[in-house]
Amino acid sequence: MVQKILNKLKTAPPTESQGERSHSEIMFIMTALMAAMLLAALDQSIVSTALPTIANDLNGLSKLSWVATAYLLTSAVVTPLYGKISDLFGRKQIFLGAIVIFLVGSMLCGLSQNMGQLIFFRGLQGLGGGGLMALALAIVGDIIPPRQRGRYQGYFGAVFAISSVIGPLLGGLFTDYLNWRWIFYINLPIGLVAMFMIWARLHLPVNKTEHRIDFLGAGLLAAGAICLLLATVWGGNEYAWGSHTIMGLIGGGIALLAIFIGWEHKAAEPIIPMRLFRNDIFTVAAIMSLLSGLVMFASLIYLPEYQQLVHGYSATKSGLMMLPLVAGLLVAMIASGRIISKTGHYRMFPIAGTLVSAVGLWLFTHLSVNTNQLILSGWMLILGLGIGSFMQVMTLAVQNSVERRDLGTATSIATFFRSMGSSFGTAVFGAILTARLSVYLARLLPAQYSGKITGNNLQAGASQLHHMDAHVVHAILESFVRAFHDVFLWAIPCALLAFIAALFLREAPLRETTRDMAEGEALEPAAR
Repeated sequence: MVQKILNKLKTAPPTESQGERSHSEIMFIMTALMAAMLLAALDQSIVSTALPTIANDLNGLSKLSWVATAYLLTSAVVTPLYGKISDLFGRKQIFLGAIVIFLVGSMLCGLSQNMGQLIFFRGLQGLGGGGLMALALAIVGDIIPPRQRGRYQGYFGAVFAISSVIGPLLGGLFTDYLNWRWIFYINLPIGLVAMFMIWARLHLPVNKTEHRIDFLGAGLLAAGAICLLLATVWGGNEYAWGSHTIMGLIGGGIALLAIFIGWEHKAAEPIIPMRLFRNDIFTVAAIMSLLSGLVMFASLIYLPEYQQLVHGYSATKSGLMMLPLVAGLLVAMIASGRIISKTGHYRMFPIAGTLVSAVGLWLFTHLSVNTNQLILSGWMLILGLGIGSFMQVMTLAVQNSVERRDLGTATSIATFFRSMGSSFGTAVFGAILTARLSVYLARLLPAQYSGKITGNNLQAGASQLHHMDAHVVHAILESFVRAFHDVFLWAIPCALLAFIAALFLREAPLRETTRDMAEGEALEPAAR
């Protein structure tokens, strides 16, 4: 039976017949695609509960945020490139190559002996992870006809929801009962199974389309983003904010991004077509995607650290304590999706969601050393409801507002902006946390501890709290809580900016199918 199916696929015409696969065939391929996407999605959240343990083991608290940032940054930068490369060499081959890069990076992450190695290999892992995200959705478009596509794409939403639930929990379980290195090793068996399934059953025609790949644009974008990220991570820690190094990085980053924008206007096939920004819905959605990444990772990355250091929870328990936030995300995403499908209106959700998110962040500025867990869970639920109400709506708005020929590009750019927001959010809030922690420790600790316990070695100090006097322990915990206040205080403007942007989001009628708009036909008001 399997051989008959394979023979049929090999002899099928390269276009419409590929959409005639049976439901069982499609689900087999979809399972492999979802397994691959699960790997990429998990690695955005699975490290959160393990970060304090990793920092302690590798002696690198000051570089903590880069464990998450390196992956998010590289996966974001390569996302727009994978589509054009797969047009040249075939979707299947490039997808398998992305899995291989991801698995090699995962293995090397698990073998890392210091924080520098781990950060570098996380970047390598991200180079593959960006391909998993971009190409899985493209392959869905290859194998499923437009009229049925929505029926299957809902499965990918479930993958992201599941990854956000089990990611922090798995990170805690592996850290507590095995070793933090297993948060990377677990990718190997899942990835190998996905590779075999794709290799054996996914057969696509290789319709090569000649493209000029915008490598210069990708290099300028990556260099500019890295300069700005280095400035946020090093500022106030490795170098003073007013130092020549930090100011040079900021100036260099801005200059490189300005050159990138100029180049994209001239490039034959730009990595980010600037003409899309003439579409007001696309522009607002891109801004909100950037801000949603900032807001979301401000909570996902640093809440487990608060739970472990201040409340003394294990990595597993701190992961379980994140479930109210995840529950809020799931409830809001499912409810908003159903209401939008029923009413055809989506604008109200970004407006309400960003405002609720700002309230949730404000609640977290009232944390104390002894905050009741039930109260904390309620605050998490509110924040999750807010973020979940608008995070996925941005992709819907983008896809509904652009021409069919720009659908893949526009979707990947929206994903790119959210990933960049996540990268900058992790780096910026990590820099704020470390810098403010040192300030409060110097202010609250007794004189004899001055310089011995700082923001850069808090993990080492916290691991020895039971050897210290009660007033010293209280000073350390109070310092951390105040620094945590500052993180959320700085996150509130991001949510409020997203709220202001949402007020400018124009609502266009939702298309019933992707065929409702002919090739090259745009929604006329969207390009004003």
